[in-house]
Amino acid sequence: MGIVNVTPDSFSDGGRWADAESAVAHGRELALQGADILDVGGESTRPGARRPTEEEELARILPVVSALARNRLRVSVDTMRAGVAAAALDAGAEIVNDVSGGLADPEMVPLVADTGVTYVAMHWRGHGEVMQQRAVYDDVVADVRAELLARVEAILAAGVAPEHLVLDPGLGFAKTAEHNWRLMAHLEAFTELPYRVLVGASRKTFLGRLGRTDADEEPVPPARRDAATAATSLLAAQAGAWAVRVHDVPSTLAALQVHEAVVAAGAGSRAGTDRGPRP
Repeated sequence: MGIVNVTPDSFSDGGRWADAESAVAHGRELALQGADILDVGGESTRPGARRPTEEEELARILPVVSALARNRLRVSVDTMRAGVAAAALDAGAEIVNDVSGGLADPEMVPLVADTGVTYVAMHWRGHGEVMQQRAVYDDVVADVRAELLARVEAILAAGVAPEHLVLDPGLGFAKTAEHNWRLMAHLEAFTELPYRVLVGASRKTFLGRLGRTDADEEPVPPARRDAATAATSLLAAQAGAWAVRVHDVPSTLAALQVHEAVVAAGAGSRAGTDRGPRP
């Protein structure tokens, strides 16, 4: 899943594709590089970000969604608003990626139930201005899993089909770096559930703190976190994730190709197809 941020205040790209023309070009480029899905968003969800109005969000994303869908590209809309999701689906989006898991807008889950689209529900504890104050857990893996399963129960009860549901543990959302690493180390707690799993670690601050022993030292800039992101993509694939959401497609695609090659080689060996001479 390639990220298309149509925002002036994204933490990762600083609004490089904030206008529709450049965002569409960027989405096409990500698809050519190998992205299977283009996730178009018009609201920055970084800590402390100001929420745009619904009208602002619609103005940002609809021309982009429409243009990419006309190019027969698979589009996801990254939004917490049912009205924005509905308009994006009408414009050709096929997936709703809701970082609030339906908690920010009570109309969201009924919408995705009625339309029958794929719905990504992320673990969420509040909007950007408050979420890091809520990064308190007894056991982050057990707590996030339990809170996600509570959302699953409500979402399924509203009529969303289980095969249309994707879960996201919400790395970076109401989580400290330690929480994020614990979740990465235990992704199987989510992939063992009977639902697809999306992992979104790309360029997040906990990756920028790798190798920084001084707490006051500035993290590595977002654009230099793609190698670390590719490593998390490989770990997600090994854990059985359905998809990874990334800014830089080529580096993650290379990591996933390594994973596929190793899995294929292992399967061939177990099947007895690798019976050449031994040294």
